[in-house]
Amino acid sequence: MVAIEKAVREAAAARQGDAIALLALLRLLEALHREIETGPFTAALPQTRRDLYNFLLDIEAQGGWPYIYRRSLQQLLSHLQPEASEGTASPPLPDQPPSAS
Repeated sequence: MVAIEKAVREAAAARQGDAIALLALLRLLEALHREIETGPFTAALPQTRRDLYNFLLDIEAQGGWPYIYRRSLQQLLSHLQPEASEGTASPPLPDQPPSAS
């Protein structure tokens, strides 16, 4: 596990400042997560009540279920710099109705 963690950290460091390359790395990690979860992990799930109990205890003790967080569009937009000219109107987002200005 340490080797995997080191390789991922090195891959991220090598792509520092390159949002597209880092996004590709995140997509790869998400795909691997999904592949492991639906394949070997599902096959290894507990088959008895005792094993299930121990499994759930481990989840509780170690911090819960693994989850890959995705940012919302609003969170991405919060990183944008304000426009230089205040008079320039931005186009509305697809899920928002056009403003009446």
